[in-house]
Amino acid sequence: MDSINSFKGYGKVDPVEEQAFRKKSRKRVIIVIISAIVLLAIIIGVVAGTLIHKNNKNDENGYVSSSDPSAALKAVCGVTQNQESCFSSISELESTNTTDPEKIFQLSLKVVTNSLQKLSNLPQEWMNKAENPMVKKAITICQNVIDDAIDRLNESIALSEVNNGEKIQSVSIVNDLKTWLSTAITDQETCLEALEEVNATIVEEVRHLMKNSTEFASNSLAIVTKIIEVLGNFKIPLHRKLLAKDPTRQFVRSLNHGDIEFGHQDSEFPEWMGEAERRLLQVVNVTANITVAADGTGDFVTLKEAFATVAKKSKIRTIIHLKAGKYVENVVLDKSFWNIMLIGDGKTKTIISGSKNFVDGTPTFDTATFAIQGRGFIAKDIRFENTAGAAKHQAVALRSQSDLAAFYRCSFDAFQDTLYPHSNRQFYRECDITGTIDFIFGNAAVVFQNCNIQPRQPLSNQFVTITAQGKKDPNQNTGISIQKCSLSPLDKLTAPTYLGRPWKQYSTTIIMQSEIGAFLQPIGWIEWVRGVEPPSSIFYAEYQNTGPGADVSQRVKWAGYKSSVTAPEATKFTVESFIQGGDWLPEAGVLYDTAL
Repeated sequence: MDSINSFKGYGKVDPVEEQAFRKKSRKRVIIVIISAIVLLAIIIGVVAGTLIHKNNKNDENGYVSSSDPSAALKAVCGVTQNQESCFSSISELESTNTTDPEKIFQLSLKVVTNSLQKLSNLPQEWMNKAENPMVKKAITICQNVIDDAIDRLNESIALSEVNNGEKIQSVSIVNDLKTWLSTAITDQETCLEALEEVNATIVEEVRHLMKNSTEFASNSLAIVTKIIEVLGNFKIPLHRKLLAKDPTRQFVRSLNHGDIEFGHQDSEFPEWMGEAERRLLQVVNVTANITVAADGTGDFVTLKEAFATVAKKSKIRTIIHLKAGKYVENVVLDKSFWNIMLIGDGKTKTIISGSKNFVDGTPTFDTATFAIQGRGFIAKDIRFENTAGAAKHQAVALRSQSDLAAFYRCSFDAFQDTLYPHSNRQFYRECDITGTIDFIFGNAAVVFQNCNIQPRQPLSNQFVTITAQGKKDPNQNTGISIQKCSLSPLDKLTAPTYLGRPWKQYSTTIIMQSEIGAFLQPIGWIEWVRGVEPPSSIFYAEYQNTGPGADVSQRVKWAGYKSSVTAPEATKFTVESFIQGGDWLPEAGVLYDTAL
């Protein structure tokens, strides 16, 4: 991923124009509605093809009965990429005598979990056979991400079994399920990437061993995406459990306010932070639970000392004030660190710095100066940097696996692989991001808004690619959305520079309503392997960009690239639609509702 010859590695709309667009869109809207109805009919036909006529007697909950569970299971598995493994794996379970798609989905989750549990015992065996230190480190990453995948599946199972008497209606819970299943697939892919990066001889063995768990996770994701979600959107009653409001989700909005001087409430932040969190991001004075100060004037001198005192899986927001200073330490917060809010004194004053890198013997995943896995992480006014330099190749400043994570007025500075939004839902607002090769990469569902994205001069034989998105499965709800940002060089940039390159088969990236400088190569994008056109299954697009680099007349001619998309297509990648969905954003008073 480090040279031109080597590709291996990890504005407002004018009111008149808007009105004209709405008139032209009416016909399109009618077509979309009709298409959706047809799709619904097809899915109902697939799921309920064996169900008895409407004259047959319904059960007491109003659900039509069926006499053929096997046919129902086959119909549900028909929406997956791996129909045979879907049917056979669920059929082997004892409690498969059901025609309810929701229950079949729950059974599919148990199949994935059982498979991952078996897989989790293997890294220790691999470790015992390994001799190369780098391979051992890669195997440790495998253990980490497999454990994370199991956690995501357990959360999905718990969520699918919540029952407070409501029917399947909640879009937010479907989005949670899609996100966590997408992450489970990404986690397994990360294990393989880590082994491939160090040329481990066990790569193919591990790939074979992961075949079942990867396919099963893909099956569950397809079922929730193509059946449960669509039926839920049309409020088709199936069962009372799956999409009921989950009381365990309330931790996202739980907050220990402390002594807070509230500022003006803006509408520039996702609603899933909660009203209090959005206020906290804009206040001047916050009484923190913990203060860290390099000069000794706080509760602790280092972040590691401070985090050692934080309660695990806390449903109450822990506010940590990181005072001005440079903190040279690598911080890794595992999945037990929930609802951390880290507030600095400014992205030029509060600096977390590290220098781990691939050349000196650390796998890319572990080079991060700061890494967070636990949910609900928020950072404000902090600089995250990796000072290894261009010659050290992969060197990550920040890696985030946190779901519902937000970074506000932060800076991420490095060269290759600067920012790693690995998985789950993430949001970056008014941040500065600098780097060279693939310096925004990963497989999160992530939106960058009003950020300064600054490619910088690499080594003499290197090119620059801003993004490398890693969507592996067509049903993953992941991708990179760059909206209303400024793309301009950090320094005198003479190396060939591109918006990005497709890392995986279904890579998804869109640049929209952003200012693009003259630094960009006219073709805009580049292949992962030089001269090999990416598959048509990718989705790369641009929408309403401005500036000298926004001219799309000479862009790549890939089947999966769109030089222009419609407003409805672009809307899919806004905060509300892409990392929120349904009831995650209020319908009024939020900037993102009118962003397009």
